[in-house]
Amino acid sequence: MDRESMEFDVVVVGAGPAGLSAACRIMQLAQEKEQEITVCVVEKGSEVGAHILSGAVLEPRAMNELFPNWQEMGAPLTTAVSEDRFFFYTSGKSAIKLPNFFIPKPTHNDGNYIVSMGNVCRWLAEQAEGLGVEVYPGFAAAEVLYHEDGSVKGIATGDMGISASGEHKDSYMPGMELHAKYTLFAEGCRGHLGKQLIEKFGLSEGKDPQHYGIGLKEIWEIPADKHQPGLVVHGLGWPLSDTGSSGGAFLYHADNNQVYLGLIADLNYSNPHMSPFQEFQRWKHHPETVKFLEGGTRLTYGARALAKGGLNSLPKMHFPGGLLIGCDAGTLNSVKIKGNHTAMKSGMLAAEAVVEAIAQGESAAKDLSSYADKIEGSWLHEELHSSRNFSGFMHKLGTLMGSAMVWIDQNIFGGKLPFTLHDTVPDYATLKPAAQSKKPEYPKPDNTISFDRLSSVFLSNTNHEEDQPCHLTLKDADVPLTQNLPMYDEPAQRYCPAGVYEIVEDEKGQRFQINGQNCVHCKTCDIKDPAQNITWVTPEGFGGPNYPNM
Repeated sequence: MDRESMEFDVVVVGAGPAGLSAACRIMQLAQEKEQEITVCVVEKGSEVGAHILSGAVLEPRAMNELFPNWQEMGAPLTTAVSEDRFFFYTSGKSAIKLPNFFIPKPTHNDGNYIVSMGNVCRWLAEQAEGLGVEVYPGFAAAEVLYHEDGSVKGIATGDMGISASGEHKDSYMPGMELHAKYTLFAEGCRGHLGKQLIEKFGLSEGKDPQHYGIGLKEIWEIPADKHQPGLVVHGLGWPLSDTGSSGGAFLYHADNNQVYLGLIADLNYSNPHMSPFQEFQRWKHHPETVKFLEGGTRLTYGARALAKGGLNSLPKMHFPGGLLIGCDAGTLNSVKIKGNHTAMKSGMLAAEAVVEAIAQGESAAKDLSSYADKIEGSWLHEELHSSRNFSGFMHKLGTLMGSAMVWIDQNIFGGKLPFTLHDTVPDYATLKPAAQSKKPEYPKPDNTISFDRLSSVFLSNTNHEEDQPCHLTLKDADVPLTQNLPMYDEPAQRYCPAGVYEIVEDEKGQRFQINGQNCVHCKTCDIKDPAQNITWVTPEGFGGPNYPNM
């Protein structure tokens, strides 16, 4: 296929905190060194921020380094954390408020800010463009391009205007090739291309499998007399404990009488009847949560997977012609429950390695091992090393004992225990047979505090061009009905937070239906399907959620 191509020094895939920080830092360094460097950022969302979903309490450490005068520049970090509360939910009616002494030190939020990461990314994109970066939203990076020697050459954006049957419609427009000296992959958790690169270059050899959670989030506007700007609430235990699952919940009081609330369910759960969406709706009815929401209005909803394996699961992040940065690799600090500052730092370190290499001209290495050295010598590695045992403790010892060991590790030993716990069981392999698992009783939504999935997806502004190939592909179309249904009651019906997957019965019998139009691009199906039969690929650019300020 003949496609037009454009040449850049650096192509960045994904306009999230990692990708935009990398782009900004490259141009800052280029100006300092008086180098001419061209940088392009492609983003599959309809605009920068449209696909960004995060809690989020932002630790400003990386922002302080990238833009030391960010306050004067108008960065949207305006709500400083004023109070931390941490609960252990013992049941649907009760909770124990933990004294600060019993909370691991890294989870304290002094000096941090409650933010919309979507708006932070929009601001970063403005700074990037002001520095000379070309930012192209609405273009999905669909394919990695390679040189004859096997090194990465760049990416190709997806074709537009192909029908579900594979024919070219009147609106057909072929994708474009973007070639670069170095390509930075910053797609976020379980990146479509990052997943391919990890496999092609064997980047995860010798590492624990990556571990994940699914985060579900809503934004509410609540009555002014219930609003406490800067209040940060975290909790664990109920309702996930009812199914032997783990994870936690959060509620952050932002500005404008808004609260950001959500639940993170670890995807190593074993009960196939568990529904993360339903658990989230249940948690909102807890007295410590509902007291803030009564009389309020739900504004938006979304969901996204997060990589939480930490240092033990972190793949090699460099390969010939490119780098993995941010959550495409998995740089989240799971003890802090924060990944934005670490993603930004990884992008900034990648920028240093790239600018140094470009300055060397033709003699520069294609495989930037200097990036690994920069990571190793940074506070990013120090953070990830100190939190390396978190997943092992929580997965092997359970919520109570695991939390106790995390406290000992962090508060007494400062993350320097003389051993490393490994969790070598991938999340998709943890399900027990449905017949051996108790079904939770999920109450019907009251449409005041709790809601169903379809009305929730409506609030995510999700849309895809209907007549296009389905971006949720099955390796074997028979597996859902012949394997997953009899063994696990087909868990895709429940782990998907958007109602994409259904078992439908009609006069011909049962069939597995994929409602791709609903997909919020969370990637949970690609992660949790027990047969690893579902592969998420990029739909047409502009498709997916359109989050206003998540």
